[in-house]
Amino acid sequence: MDIRQIDLNLLVIFDTMAKHRSVIRTAEAVGLSQPATSAALARLRTLFADPLFVRGGTEMQPTPRALALAPAIHRVVETISLEVLQPAAFDPALAERSFTILTPDIGEISFIPGVLRHLRQAAPQVRLRALSMPRKAAAEALESGQAELAVGFFPDLQKAGFFQQSLFRTSYTCIACAKRPGNGSSPTRLSLKQFLAARHIVVRPQGREHAFDRWLEDKGHQRQVTLELSHFMSLLAILPGSDLIATVPDDIAAAVARYIKVSRLELPFKPPVIEVQQYWHRRLQHDPGNRWLRGVFYAVNRRDSS
Repeated sequence: MDIRQIDLNLLVIFDTMAKHRSVIRTAEAVGLSQPATSAALARLRTLFADPLFVRGGTEMQPTPRALALAPAIHRVVETISLEVLQPAAFDPALAERSFTILTPDIGEISFIPGVLRHLRQAAPQVRLRALSMPRKAAAEALESGQAELAVGFFPDLQKAGFFQQSLFRTSYTCIACAKRPGNGSSPTRLSLKQFLAARHIVVRPQGREHAFDRWLEDKGHQRQVTLELSHFMSLLAILPGSDLIATVPDDIAAAVARYIKVSRLELPFKPPVIEVQQYWHRRLQHDPGNRWLRGVFYAVNRRDSS
């Protein structure tokens, strides 16, 4: 027998008939008319080449073939009803799932700590893995299932096949060692000439270009880059005692200031705005676990853009 010939609705009729032993009661239980139920029973008899249920007194008695089939058919119907057709669920308190998040080191500093505090209370067995990769590789990672969520500035993900949700808008700040050489006579507001003449540290994690780099290039400004780094947290060791300055996202400036003394220098122009968002592939749009994770990141990291 070819399984493609089987109408699963017929198995429901069989299972109900085996329970009620009556065409009338079976029709009432499945919500069909008596003629439709009788027609379904006739199709079952043809399918299995057996009468299956025959009149015996006031009930329809199962044949030996029906008695043999009944347990297996009941398991099939019950499995489909309880497991296949039930809405997918995710219980964070009991889940032992691991999620991979794409975010640069700024995201690890700014987004992950608050999420971990939430998980400790609400989902103690859920594990996170943070990965940093070039922006153009993020789409492939989300499409292939290598990662479930990307959080940060990912302009290459603003395309068909991906969903996005805004978390907040931020910008850039210029920082320097609070005790850098010549600090006593240095202005807290830089002129454009002073900014371009200063010795700069530029951080490009794994080749990720920042909106600020492109913005300067579009304006025709060229900085004097003395040092290029791959990690923002390297600033903790480089800035102290140096005369270098670094223009970094506001979150990084705040994080660096928690560990070393820095001065904030007012830029001679209004820097570009960064739209920080979370992104996910459309195949995970209705996944309960991913939906829960997105909700956590949004609740913990959303800020008032005003």
